Amino acid sequence: MRIHAIGLLCVSLTLSAQNGGQPSTKNGDWPHYTADLKGTRYSPLDQINASNFNNLEVAWRFKTDNLGPRPEYKLEGTPLVIKGVLYTTGGTRRSVIALDAKTGEQMWVYSLREGNRAAISPRQLSGRGLSYWTDGKGDDRVVFVTTGYRLIELNAHTGIPIPGFGKDGIVDLKVGMVTGTGKQIDLETGEAGLHSTPLVVKDVVIVGSAFKEGMTVTTHDNTKGLVRAFDAHTGKLLWTFNTLPRPGEFGNETWENGSWATNGNTGVWTQMTVDEELGLVYLPVESPTSDYYGGERPGNNLYGESLVCVDLKTGKRRWHFQIVHHPIWDYDLSSAPILADINVNGKAIKAVALPSKEAFLYVFDRVTGQPVWPIEERPVPQSDVPGEKTSPTQPFPTKPPAYARNYINVPDDLIDFTPQLRAQAKDNIARYKTGPMFLPPVVGDPNGFLGAMQLGNASGGTNWPGAGYDPETHIVYAQANQGAVSPISLRKPPDGFSDIHYVLGRNDTEFRVAEGPGFGSAADAPQPTRRAAATPGPATQAPVGGLTVQGLSLVKPPYGVISAIDLDRGDLKWQVPYAETPDAVRNNPALKGMNIPNTGQSGSVGLVVTKTLVILGDSQVTSVQHPRGAMLRAYDKTNGKEVGAILMPAPQSGSPMTYSVDGKQYIVVAVSGGAYSGEYIAYRLPESE
Repeated sequence: MRIHAIGLLCVSLTLSAQNGGQPSTKNGDWPHYTADLKGTRYSPLDQINASNFNNLEVAWRFKTDNLGPRPEYKLEGTPLVIKGVLYTTGGTRRSVIALDAKTGEQMWVYSLREGNRAAISPRQLSGRGLSYWTDGKGDDRVVFVTTGYRLIELNAHTGIPIPGFGKDGIVDLKVGMVTGTGKQIDLETGEAGLHSTPLVVKDVVIVGSAFKEGMTVTTHDNTKGLVRAFDAHTGKLLWTFNTLPRPGEFGNETWENGSWATNGNTGVWTQMTVDEELGLVYLPVESPTSDYYGGERPGNNLYGESLVCVDLKTGKRRWHFQIVHHPIWDYDLSSAPILADINVNGKAIKAVALPSKEAFLYVFDRVTGQPVWPIEERPVPQSDVPGEKTSPTQPFPTKPPAYARNYINVPDDLIDFTPQLRAQAKDNIARYKTGPMFLPPVVGDPNGFLGAMQLGNASGGTNWPGAGYDPETHIVYAQANQGAVSPISLRKPPDGFSDIHYVLGRNDTEFRVAEGPGFGSAADAPQPTRRAAATPGPATQAPVGGLTVQGLSLVKPPYGVISAIDLDRGDLKWQVPYAETPDAVRNNPALKGMNIPNTGQSGSVGLVVTKTLVILGDSQVTSVQHPRGAMLRAYDKTNGKEVGAILMPAPQSGSPMTYSVDGKQYIVVAVSGGAYSGEYIAYRLPESE
């Protein structure tokens, strides 16, 4: 393990003189991944608005190619900006960089060479960013998690590890991670990682845990998820919350037949939020092992796919709500909970609103956990997979309504450009089992159903980029993917591959291993491994012919939407297609001569909310209506009308953010994809404006 840090003394002296007090969006900073501890992604800045958005120019660009031995092609970071300095992660080694937020000039860079530990990590890529801690008196620190699952604090002025934190600035997060009834995982090869950012509040650093994709697991006795809090000064462990409860802990009985002891996962791999005044932390928990088969874990399996509220000081559970009982749909909670002070029927409520892959916004009193509007348990279809025992009911919010399509209603949701295309769609989908939400997976059989047709699941609705919120108007803004058609079929694993009875796939097709996000992309991963892992796994488990109609989606547009949800009323304020019609649709021969309204795009992207705008970029490259590239778009918050768009060289791959330096507002967004390697681009208005 080797440490590389390059800092500039003059930078340190300059920043020390400027520092003082806590950073805030009110001062033009962006001090947290989600702007603030409440997860709003909101900034009150309004220099950039509908009247001038199209005048934006590139202020600076920062390529991440040299932050590692080879470029990265999936840059997901969202930077922080504190008092004129931008901090973020990038590159295949997950380096930390500090840039002059005005010019993009590099001030320092830090990286940790972790060798094989990083090369086989379940969560690779350059991460989604980092966190910041300050005592307000000049002791300022950058906090992040390495590819190999180490927690590190750096001096924010120099990029040098804090000597008094952990051991030489490092806490080994694999220590304390276990399998079975308590077996410590191997510190190099044990499965645990994280690519979201730590949650830093007061003098506490809270860290979740993540694992590989749970679609084709080698064992159901995987590493058990944890959420832990550490002292921001020393790195000392303060508390641990077991997201898979042990004997004597609340929820253990929901793992029937003692199955808690032989199962794992239920980590928190996405962003957490906190009510600093109430001292409450909100944990969005993922699925248990495995994503699509739960025969080895009968019962409801708390805290799988649950929103859990714990005490900031002790980590003790205050309340929870399980969004999905006995999870087998990969509906793991993927978005940061949003803390909102709302007014419902004249009653002030401190609420927490949870966006989801199901495109439901679950809204609770964040103190008591009571739903703000009723959430009903309704009967759902039951599994016929051998050994599986699904829950007879699942929870459905009564308000707000779903803000995107979340299942395929046949035939109403099928492609409808022409009667011929719909007829073909009906023929294609007849080979798959269809039904309402929570339609269980099936064992794929070419003589029967090839799979259970789903919409979303792993990649639908609102995923890890999350949603945004305007605390003044009490409106949530969410982008959602409603074009991700995915039939789920199960098969017996190949001999010797796994101890679980069923994994994703079909017995009559080639078995494919579904690796974790970016697996094989780390700096020290062998190149052939990386290239093999880059080939999509889950989408190829069933023949694609049934999922498309003459190259078009099986379902009708829009393929993606942006919605505004009024939290005082519990209804949709507006909804518009997201982005623009893809080239593959505009140029499709079957639609030649037809005037096709904007279909929107599939994909999952984050957004930033300002005083007047909702800003987000395209998930796909297009070239029909403008030079080849993707657009960064601005929408009027009041009605969803697009009021501006500027060209980017590649799709948005990290959530945008905004800040102000020397009276100028900037917007920074990460772009990458295809053959375009990761780059941060900053936009601002011309000097004359």
